[in-house]
Amino acid sequence: MAEEDFETGDMFQEPEGFYPDEPEPTFAEHQMLSGQKVRVRLVGSHPLYGNLLWNAGRTSAHYIEERTAELIKNKDVLEIGAAAGVPSIVSAIQGANTVVLTDYPDPDLVENMRYNAELAVDQIPKGPDSRNPLHVDGYKWGNPVEPLLDYIPPLADGSRAKGFDVLIMADVIYSHREHGNLVKTMQQTLKRNAESVALVIFTPYEPWLLPQTERFFPLAEAGGFTVTKIFEKMMGEVLFENDPGDEKLRRTVFGYELRWAPEQLDNSSLERT
Repeated sequence: MAEEDFETGDMFQEPEGFYPDEPEPTFAEHQMLSGQKVRVRLVGSHPLYGNLLWNAGRTSAHYIEERTAELIKNKDVLEIGAAAGVPSIVSAIQGANTVVLTDYPDPDLVENMRYNAELAVDQIPKGPDSRNPLHVDGYKWGNPVEPLLDYIPPLADGSRAKGFDVLIMADVIYSHREHGNLVKTMQQTLKRNAESVALVIFTPYEPWLLPQTERFFPLAEAGGFTVTKIFEKMMGEVLFENDPGDEKLRRTVFGYELRWAPEQLDNSSLERT
């Protein structure tokens, strides 16, 4: 039989229903302390965890809302590993000068972040120039940061600030092999002045790995940062009810502030007036 006469028919075609349907996206609401509600879409089921509204994200959003005057108002904010982006959206609502919402450059995650940014647009106050302060981009930790810094608008004299005032890092240090890239990203994006701060907030969903997770902090100190624990908050219930491990730890959100060590400060860095 000639090769061109050989017919396979449908032998390599999976029957209908062979693969389970992709779960549809769902929506969740975060209630701000002010009473406003932030509605976000979650990716249906995603290996990079864009399908949940995490306790650390909610807690980060409340923390920055409580401290809007000192942390957020008229400041430039970068969120790393944002997923649905609640803390970024809250920062924009609370009057940040610029907010850049980032996560791994996966098309589904980035598109979902853009969707959520658009969903919140009517809640975000516009500046005198009617500029929307909220931006979305894909970013892989440790990669060049110039595209992120370009979102910061010029100062009055036309120059640019050398970094962000606030970094939001909620539930990102569980990725132990990425600790070095996270520190590198912090070094390249956090403005070198005494007021700039990185908020590292997380829950040990796998409590037996907590010692490995906490290795991030000595690494950050070696990279030029001071580390201050700011809170432990016990949530009302665990996020994953049937998971193993210490339930108390799985319900606890830990919060840290990382700032530049004094010897790392750049006294000539540009400041906003």
